Amino acid sequence: MRCGNEEAYLFAQAPCARCGKDCAYCRKCIMMGRVRECSSLVSWTGLPETKMQAADLLQWAGTLSEGQAVASRAVVQAVQDKDSYLIWAVCGAGKTEMLFAGINEALQRGERVCIATPRTDVVLELHPRLQQAFPSIPVIALYGGSPDRHKQAPLTISTTHQLLRYYRAFDTLIIDEVDAFPYSADQALQYAAENARAKQSSLIYLTATPNEAWKREVKRGKRKAAVICARYHRHPLPVPSFVWCGSWKSRVNKQSLPSVVLRWLQSHLAASRPVFLFVSRISYIEPIVSLLKSIDERIEGVHAEDLKRKEKVASFRKGEIPLLVTTTILERGVTVPNLQVGVLGAEEEIFTESALVQIAGRAGRNASFPEGDVVLFHYGKTEAMTAAKRHIKQMNEQAKQKGWI
Repeated sequence: MRCGNEEAYLFAQAPCARCGKDCAYCRKCIMMGRVRECSSLVSWTGLPETKMQAADLLQWAGTLSEGQAVASRAVVQAVQDKDSYLIWAVCGAGKTEMLFAGINEALQRGERVCIATPRTDVVLELHPRLQQAFPSIPVIALYGGSPDRHKQAPLTISTTHQLLRYYRAFDTLIIDEVDAFPYSADQALQYAAENARAKQSSLIYLTATPNEAWKREVKRGKRKAAVICARYHRHPLPVPSFVWCGSWKSRVNKQSLPSVVLRWLQSHLAASRPVFLFVSRISYIEPIVSLLKSIDERIEGVHAEDLKRKEKVASFRKGEIPLLVTTTILERGVTVPNLQVGVLGAEEEIFTESALVQIAGRAGRNASFPEGDVVLFHYGKTEAMTAAKRHIKQMNEQAKQKGWI
């Protein structure tokens, strides 16, 4: 009832102190707390709360680019029509700002809005930005261990897992990075998103890298969408370069790095430019960080299981950490001025086309530093690498044709 699981192997039984029997429970959504056969899931069935129309709540003095304005109008229309809509916008297009007018429209109607995203890092980045844009209302952030867990607010920013706690709650639901893991691969999270919407509600999807099926639907006019192919600052997307680095795994095992990688890192560190170095596995982080600390003791690594993950990312933003060796957890939602991006072992299977497009999208996002170095160090080019480069070039070409860059 909570996660929609119908797979028999994900149900189990255990002695239950509450009902005194061997009680069935669901293992599909157990990370959100055990739901037993004798548990009650509670939802509101009384009269709906009175919806108070409010004055203009948006306090943002910025100006939208032409592309952002197209998407912004589409979001407002979707909110008004209680419709479903896709915003397909390149990395760094300013998707958050595209949402402001639509969120304001919903809040003015006294409606509840939720922005759901697959990753905690994105929730933590969005929360202060949305609170600043809407200073007169409470904005809560929900993720594992969040202090806001039991609070209610007109505007909620949440990981997609937290949607399992809601039923018919939101008049406007915005799914950010809809193609990202785990949301894209987990039917329970998609079920939860559908359940969290009010019966009459708008659903807005955001992504820079829709799957092939959605791309075809957009091209054939079967899915309502706005395609924003340029960044807000009107500069082209950085195009990744491919650099062969030999058998990097054997070098790491021998406690060294390919010289071409080391020279690239040293050049940016010497110029005080912040760097992300992406690797395919957690096990590579510690040996690489140990090697690089001989260059700068402040260099760190970060991954999904790192207990100091939030603190390290915050320190990196402040310039206290010059280089982060990271897994793909930081491929999305993180904006750092003047960031340079390297991928070690870009031929690894985890670096799909969409992952590499997102990783490349970390560079050049800031208007003061619109260009960035993106290098895919590899031991053999893959179709995903060439597809990602082609994707980025095509978006730049479309933006030129529209006069947006």
